[in-house]
Amino acid sequence: MSTPYFLDPNIGRRRGVGSFRSAAGFDRYAAAYRDGMSLLPRPDDVVAVPTSFGRVRAYRWGTRGGEPLVLLAGRQSSTPLWRANIEPFLSSRDVWSIDSIGEPGASTQTVPLTDTDAQVAWVDETLAELTSDRVHLMGVSIGGWLTAQCAIRRPGRLASIILLDPANTFAPLTAKMIAVSMGSILPGLPQRLRHKLLGMTAGGAMVSDEIPEGRLIASGMRDFAQSVPQPVRPSAGDLATIPLPVLAIIAGASIVHDPARAVAAAEAIPGSQVELWKGATHAINGERPDEIAERVNRFIVEQNS
Repeated sequence: MSTPYFLDPNIGRRRGVGSFRSAAGFDRYAAAYRDGMSLLPRPDDVVAVPTSFGRVRAYRWGTRGGEPLVLLAGRQSSTPLWRANIEPFLSSRDVWSIDSIGEPGASTQTVPLTDTDAQVAWVDETLAELTSDRVHLMGVSIGGWLTAQCAIRRPGRLASIILLDPANTFAPLTAKMIAVSMGSILPGLPQRLRHKLLGMTAGGAMVSDEIPEGRLIASGMRDFAQSVPQPVRPSAGDLATIPLPVLAIIAGASIVHDPARAVAAAEAIPGSQVELWKGATHAINGERPDEIAERVNRFIVEQNS
């Protein structure tokens, strides 16, 4: 595909906005991103959405119209990380994926994100440009946290939300996860150790540059300097105000949080559907794409029946 993915990327340390640390780092990341995108189905549309915080790169698969599914990836992640998930959904609805402002990806941040409201605002502004229909917003990990915050703070454009093992949403981050996160972003960390830390989130699965997703995330951690606020865990009162149908799938083998505690907190959301998937790790979207597609499609059909 000849369309340039990146939107005037920030290269070189820039105060207050996410940026690639060097031109060589950007080239390394861009090559991994292009290789990752080449493994996805060809998008039906590629757009650049102007927001108050920068331009957002978004991709659409499908041309049927109606309420689409919109995907938010996790920390250090972007659209290529949904490689296993997009095709299973296409038989039922259109799918959009958006690269998050402030994360490594093809979007470009121009204004600092100072708090959670700002992070929610860029998502809401993006959705307003993508479609006049309400959307089913699905996020994994920190993308799940952001999805939940959108439902709390700006639910008007949402038909439902789907949370895949959302980080720092229903239970605090574990010490192990904090250690993995802090260690993996050290710029001078040997690549083999970075891959080992990444593999811990997937239950010890092997991660290497031979795996496109691993190469992309490792480059993002090494080559991109984030500038986003630390995610604030919503209170029980915040969660209780969500006025939308909620499907929360918690990974039973997740190291991100205590899964049982996360399930209990999620079940307190009025009308929520909460499931604990035994054996699944925090890499749940790549591990169980067909099961996720079947369950999410069934959930959405229930809301429309």
